[in-house]
Amino acid sequence: MASIVAAAWRLSGEHGVGGVSLRALAREVGIRQPSLYEYFDSKHALYDSMFADGNRQLLARLEAVKLPRDPRAAVKSFMQAFIGFSVEDVPRYVLLFQRQIPGFEPSAESYQPAQVFLNRAIELLHAAGLESQADVDCFIAMVAGLVDAQISNDPGGHRWIRHLNRLADMYLDEPKRRKRR
Repeated sequence: MASIVAAAWRLSGEHGVGGVSLRALAREVGIRQPSLYEYFDSKHALYDSMFADGNRQLLARLEAVKLPRDPRAAVKSFMQAFIGFSVEDVPRYVLLFQRQIPGFEPSAESYQPAQVFLNRAIELLHAAGLESQADVDCFIAMVAGLVDAQISNDPGGHRWIRHLNRLADMYLDEPKRRKRR
Protein backbone atom coordinates (compact mmCIF):
# COMPACT_ATOMS: atom_id res chain seq x y z
CA MET A 1 0.00 0.00 0.00
CA ALA A 2 2.90 2.41 0.71
CA SER A 3 4.04 2.15 -2.90
CA ILE A 4 0.56 3.05 -4.11
CA VAL A 5 0.44 6.09 -1.81
CA ALA A 6 3.91 7.12 -3.03
CA ALA A 7 2.68 6.83 -6.62
CA ALA A 8 -0.38 8.94 -5.73
CA TRP A 9 1.96 11.63 -4.35
CA ARG A 10 3.97 11.54 -7.59
CA LEU A 11 0.78 11.99 -9.60
CA SER A 12 -0.37 14.82 -7.36
CA GLY A 13 2.92 16.57 -8.14
CA GLU A 14 2.03 16.43 -11.83
CA HIS A 15 -1.73 17.03 -11.71
CA GLY A 16 -2.47 18.53 -8.29
CA VAL A 17 -3.94 16.54 -5.45
CA GLY A 18 -7.48 16.89 -6.82
CA GLY A 19 -6.27 15.70 -10.23
CA VAL A 20 -5.17 12.27 -9.08
CA SER A 21 -7.34 9.75 -10.91
CA LEU A 22 -7.68 6.13 -9.90
CA ARG A 23 -7.22 5.13 -13.55
CA ALA A 24 -3.87 6.97 -13.76
CA LEU A 25 -2.84 5.63 -10.36
CA ALA A 26 -3.55 2.05 -11.40
CA ARG A 27 -1.54 2.58 -14.57
CA GLU A 28 1.31 4.13 -12.54
CA VAL A 29 1.58 1.14 -10.20
CA GLY A 30 1.02 -1.45 -12.95
CA ILE A 31 -2.32 -2.88 -11.90
CA ARG A 32 -5.87 -2.73 -13.22
CA GLN A 33 -8.07 -0.03 -11.74
CA PRO A 34 -10.51 -2.47 -10.05
CA SER A 35 -7.53 -3.95 -8.17
CA LEU A 36 -7.05 -0.62 -6.36
CA TYR A 37 -10.28 -1.34 -4.49
CA GLU A 38 -8.47 -4.14 -2.68
CA TYR A 39 -6.42 -1.38 -1.00
CA PHE A 40 -8.81 1.58 -0.95
CA ASP A 41 -12.58 1.34 -1.00
CA SER A 42 -12.89 4.85 -2.51
CA LYS A 43 -10.89 7.79 -3.74
CA HIS A 44 -11.46 9.43 -0.36
CA ALA A 45 -9.89 6.39 1.31
CA LEU A 46 -6.82 6.98 -0.87
CA TYR A 47 -6.78 10.64 0.19
CA ASP A 48 -7.09 9.51 3.81
CA SER A 49 -4.00 7.33 3.43
CA MET A 50 -2.17 10.19 1.74
CA PHE A 51 -3.23 12.55 4.54
CA ALA A 52 -1.84 10.20 7.19
CA ASP A 53 1.34 9.63 5.18
CA GLY A 54 1.88 13.36 4.66
CA ASN A 55 1.48 14.07 8.36
CA ARG A 56 3.89 11.25 9.24
CA GLN A 57 6.37 12.84 6.83
CA LEU A 58 5.86 16.17 8.60
CA LEU A 59 6.42 14.63 12.03
CA ALA A 60 9.57 12.88 10.84
CA ARG A 61 10.90 16.16 9.44
CA LEU A 62 10.18 18.03 12.66
CA GLU A 63 11.57 15.30 14.89
CA ALA A 64 14.86 15.58 12.98
CA VAL A 65 15.17 19.27 13.93
CA LYS A 66 17.37 19.91 16.95
CA LEU A 67 15.50 22.63 18.74
CA PRO A 68 17.42 25.25 20.70
CA ARG A 69 16.85 25.45 24.46
CA ASP A 70 15.60 29.01 24.24
CA PRO A 71 11.79 28.80 23.82
CA ARG A 72 11.57 31.68 21.34
CA ALA A 73 14.37 30.25 19.20
CA ALA A 74 12.75 26.80 19.41
CA VAL A 75 9.47 28.19 18.06
CA LYS A 76 11.30 29.84 15.17
CA SER A 77 13.27 26.68 14.31
CA PHE A 78 10.15 24.52 14.49
CA MET A 79 8.14 26.90 12.31
CA GLN A 80 10.98 27.31 9.81
CA ALA A 81 11.06 23.53 9.42
CA PHE A 82 7.28 23.47 9.03
CA ILE A 83 7.37 26.22 6.41
CA GLY A 84 10.15 24.49 4.48
CA PHE A 85 8.16 21.27 4.49
CA SER A 86 5.04 23.11 3.34
CA VAL A 87 6.47 25.04 0.42
CA GLU A 88 8.52 22.17 -1.00
CA ASP A 89 5.45 20.14 -2.02
CA VAL A 90 2.38 22.24 -2.74
CA PRO A 91 -0.05 19.35 -3.43
CA ARG A 92 0.88 17.79 -0.09
CA TYR A 93 0.37 21.14 1.64
CA VAL A 94 -3.01 21.53 -0.04
CA LEU A 95 -4.19 18.11 1.14
CA LEU A 96 -2.89 18.52 4.68
CA PHE A 97 -3.83 22.13 5.37
CA GLN A 98 -6.29 23.52 2.87
CA ARG A 99 -8.94 20.82 2.54
CA GLN A 100 -9.78 21.55 -1.11
CA ILE A 101 -11.09 18.07 -1.90
CA PRO A 102 -14.90 18.25 -1.85
CA GLY A 103 -16.36 15.86 0.71
CA PHE A 104 -13.00 14.67 2.04
CA GLU A 105 -12.74 14.52 5.80
CA PRO A 106 -9.74 12.72 7.29
CA SER A 107 -10.50 9.79 9.53
CA ALA A 108 -9.71 10.01 13.24
CA GLU A 109 -6.86 7.56 12.70
CA SER A 110 -5.24 9.53 9.87
CA TYR A 111 -5.78 12.81 11.74
CA GLN A 112 -3.85 11.56 14.79
CA PRO A 113 -0.37 12.50 13.42
CA ALA A 114 -1.73 15.97 12.57
CA GLN A 115 -2.88 16.33 16.16
CA VAL A 116 0.60 15.33 17.41
CA PHE A 117 2.09 18.10 15.25
CA LEU A 118 -0.42 20.67 16.47
CA ASN A 119 0.06 19.70 20.12
CA ARG A 120 3.84 20.03 19.77
CA ALA A 121 3.47 23.47 18.18
CA ILE A 122 1.15 24.55 21.00
CA GLU A 123 3.59 23.29 23.65
CA LEU A 124 6.39 25.31 22.09
CA LEU A 125 4.23 28.43 21.80
CA HIS A 126 3.17 28.11 25.44
CA ALA A 127 6.80 27.74 26.51
CA ALA A 128 7.59 30.91 24.56
CA GLY A 129 4.90 32.85 26.40
CA LEU A 130 1.76 32.52 24.29
CA GLU A 131 -0.64 31.26 26.92
CA SER A 132 -4.09 32.07 25.58
CA GLN A 133 -5.75 30.02 22.87
CA ALA A 134 -6.46 33.23 20.97
CA ASP A 135 -2.74 34.11 20.89
CA VAL A 136 -1.86 30.58 19.74
CA ASP A 137 -4.57 30.72 17.05
CA CYS A 138 -3.27 34.07 15.77
CA PHE A 139 0.30 32.79 15.62
CA ILE A 140 -0.73 29.65 13.71
CA ALA A 141 -2.84 31.73 11.32
CA MET A 142 0.14 34.04 10.73
CA VAL A 143 2.39 31.11 9.80
CA ALA A 144 -0.28 29.65 7.52
CA GLY A 145 -0.65 33.06 5.90
CA LEU A 146 3.07 33.24 5.20
CA VAL A 147 2.98 29.82 3.57
CA ASP A 148 -0.10 30.66 1.51
CA ALA A 149 1.33 34.01 0.37
CA GLN A 150 4.63 32.34 -0.56
CA ILE A 151 3.00 29.56 -2.55
CA SER A 152 0.57 31.91 -4.29
CA ASN A 153 2.82 34.89 -5.03
CA ASP A 154 6.42 33.73 -5.15
CA PRO A 155 6.57 29.96 -5.71
CA GLY A 156 10.08 28.69 -5.21
CA GLY A 157 11.21 31.96 -3.66
CA HIS A 158 11.46 33.41 -0.17
CA ARG A 159 9.68 36.76 -0.41
CA TRP A 160 7.08 36.00 2.25
CA ILE A 161 8.59 33.24 4.36
CA ARG A 162 11.76 35.24 5.01
CA HIS A 163 9.69 37.36 7.42
CA LEU A 164 8.98 34.50 9.84
CA ASN A 165 11.50 35.53 12.51
CA ARG A 166 10.42 39.16 12.48
CA LEU A 167 6.73 38.30 12.68
CA ALA A 168 7.34 35.62 15.30
CA ASP A 169 9.08 38.20 17.48
CA MET A 170 6.14 40.57 17.07
CA TYR A 171 3.61 37.89 18.01
CA LEU A 172 5.66 36.55 20.89
CA ASP A 173 6.14 40.06 22.31
CA GLU A 174 2.46 40.99 22.12
CA PRO A 175 1.29 39.27 25.35
CA LYS A 176 4.04 41.07 27.30
CA ARG A 177 2.94 44.41 25.86
CA ARG A 178 -0.68 43.73 26.84
CA LYS A 179 0.35 42.87 30.42
CA ARG A 180 2.27 46.15 30.77
CA ARG A 181 -0.78 48.19 29.78
